[in-house]
Amino acid sequence: MSIKNHPTIKWYHDNAQPGLNQAGVEPLDSSMLKRLAKEAGADDCGIADIHADELQDEKNDILTVFPDTKSVISIITRLNRENVRCVSRAVADHEFRSGFERSNHVGAQLRASLSDMGVNVLSPSAAFPMDMSKWPGKMWHVSHKTAAVAAGMGQLGHNRLLIHPDFGNFVVLGTLLIDRPVTGYDTPLDYNPCIRCGLCVAVCPVGAVAPDGHFSFINCMVHNYRDRLGGFSDWVENIVKSKNAAAYRSRVTDTQTVSMWQSLSYGICNKSSYCMAACPAGKENIADFLSDKKAYKNKVLKPLQENSEDVFVLPNSDAMAHVLKKYPHKQLKKVGSGVRPANVKGFLESLPLVFQKKKAKDLNAVFQFIFTGNENVNGTVEIRNGALEVTLDHTVEPDITITADTAVWLKFLCGETNLFLALITRKIKVKGSPALMKAFERCFPL
Repeated sequence: MSIKNHPTIKWYHDNAQPGLNQAGVEPLDSSMLKRLAKEAGADDCGIADIHADELQDEKNDILTVFPDTKSVISIITRLNRENVRCVSRAVADHEFRSGFERSNHVGAQLRASLSDMGVNVLSPSAAFPMDMSKWPGKMWHVSHKTAAVAAGMGQLGHNRLLIHPDFGNFVVLGTLLIDRPVTGYDTPLDYNPCIRCGLCVAVCPVGAVAPDGHFSFINCMVHNYRDRLGGFSDWVENIVKSKNAAAYRSRVTDTQTVSMWQSLSYGICNKSSYCMAACPAGKENIADFLSDKKAYKNKVLKPLQENSEDVFVLPNSDAMAHVLKKYPHKQLKKVGSGVRPANVKGFLESLPLVFQKKKAKDLNAVFQFIFTGNENVNGTVEIRNGALEVTLDHTVEPDITITADTAVWLKFLCGETNLFLALITRKIKVKGSPALMKAFERCFPL
């Protein structure tokens, strides 16, 4: 049978409409889109132009996965506040899992409605799965928080979570990309619903949220994400390093083992999320806090602060010092991050994420890196009074210069190469005070 006589080909030619797939189609009505989102189960919805200023840093990633993107739809689904605030992480984790499932279901329903209208839609997951081939870099192509801000769904609070003006941070975010323009786009809120109350600072078990606005990504991840990502890698390495069951149990307690089993079998679980639980922002939540702040703290904060639990920290990190000082009743567990840069460019770019600000408070130095071998990359790391600046170039006069073979440096970061041996064989060369090398290591534990 000739392909022109194939039933599908014949159907197309019999039913095709001139200009159906050409550019210049009529924009979709924004009110209709929001109505469809609500009918699908969304609690709120906003729409942003792919060319919005707030999406410029994300646009290339979005267009990589869906080149036809014209508009970005942000959908909001609410979480049960009391579940998230519960001192039992099992109750909170159940709410998060249910919330992600609801958000994905809303996205699927809305996608089906739009597909019936001839609109092409890409709907990434509300959470996991992500592109693990990019670990430990950016594993997501669509940033739900950035899309939500661009679409007027809220602003990022002091706790780095999106805060909706009505629902506060008790929400799950979803995003749909569509290949059609829209009649009217939303714009970012002209105020931040975050009231800067500092409760997220007060309740964080590892001190990742600082009063001055600094956020320690690595300290948050090592604890809250212990059962996934780098924490899972570190757990596997504990198994490999153990000669027998007794040696394994000396590294990993039975409760930690069954916790990992639960995450593997049931789904991803958190160790904290206290910064979300404590937040009183949003019209639905603010009354309890403003009417009686003392009662609010006794009801919401104290149970979390006094909770006896394992807290996972990097050895000699700011998080470790925070737990020892503020939460001596919690069980301190020193672990690895499982984060290993795939290349030296990634190493330099990851430094702001693993930086320990308090460890660097008395350090003032410029570190110059020259990488050779598989990669030829230059970098400058400047640390001044607890502040960090990293550039992929040589910008200022250094206090110390480290010249290293790329492969050897990456093995050194993983603990697979002895620094003394690398120095003797000239695979790593240091010009400057060795004490600065130790100071640098102190600021960036892995």
